[in-house]
Amino acid sequence: MPAIDLVRLRKQTSRLADFFFVPGEFIRHLDELLDFYVDRTIRNQPANAPSANLPTYHTPAVILTHIERQIHRKAEEYPDAALELADHLWDEGVLETRLLAAFLLGRIPPQQERLLPRLTAWTGQTYDVNLRAKLLHYGLERMRKESPDQFLDLIAQWLQPGRQRLWSSGLQASISAISDPNFLNYPPLLKIVEPIIEAAPPKLQNEIEQFVLSFYQASPTETIYYLRQILANSSDPMTATTFRRISTSFPDKLRENIRELIRVKPLPDNRPTESPKP
Repeated sequence: MPAIDLVRLRKQTSRLADFFFVPGEFIRHLDELLDFYVDRTIRNQPANAPSANLPTYHTPAVILTHIERQIHRKAEEYPDAALELADHLWDEGVLETRLLAAFLLGRIPPQQERLLPRLTAWTGQTYDVNLRAKLLHYGLERMRKESPDQFLDLIAQWLQPGRQRLWSSGLQASISAISDPNFLNYPPLLKIVEPIIEAAPPKLQNEIEQFVLSFYQASPTETIYYLRQILANSSDPMTATTFRRISTSFPDKLRENIRELIRVKPLPDNRPTESPKP
């Protein structure tokens, strides 16, 4: 990989942005730009993104950051063109092009009726945990900021009991919100997420762990109170089991509080009730 000359890079990305309204040409020039900065030291390694089975250029993240800066304003001024370009980038099926597609979704107004269908469809096509997290983080960025009620309604829809396949996306989007210092609607979000945290399905153990850690970083005292209520009220033994497993990654104070809550909570009595003797 050639040394990154920032002056040259700005010129290259500015030239790329000139093709914003011509998706085919944008992608052709993007391919040339990303290939120019490929890290040749790992070119002989498998060109797939870990766990995603997606091809990747192995291009440094700073290159994508500069591209995003160049197309940011145009994407917000021309959302229809941004959505068209995002579609083409996503269809390329390369890690870097899909990251740019996710970035473009986040520049589109939350009122745009085609935004949520795209986001829902793309998350369903994404098996890489990190890519899905970035897709939900960037794709819902403006909605979290400009239309928090709409955002909360979306999370509530995704976390409905009959939509288990969307629970992971709902939790991941909640993690982005709880980590966003500009998002202030904690109480309604916590209420929406509470049934999923209490159910603590094993397949969502990683997302629950991330949610708790993000919440604790934002508000330690409130996190402990919130989890105390959940563990005290839960009649599902899986709640304690999951929290016992994930607590190993918690900060000391939080881990100690969780283990104490689990230790003092009485186990549910699952013995069958005997019928009264005649």
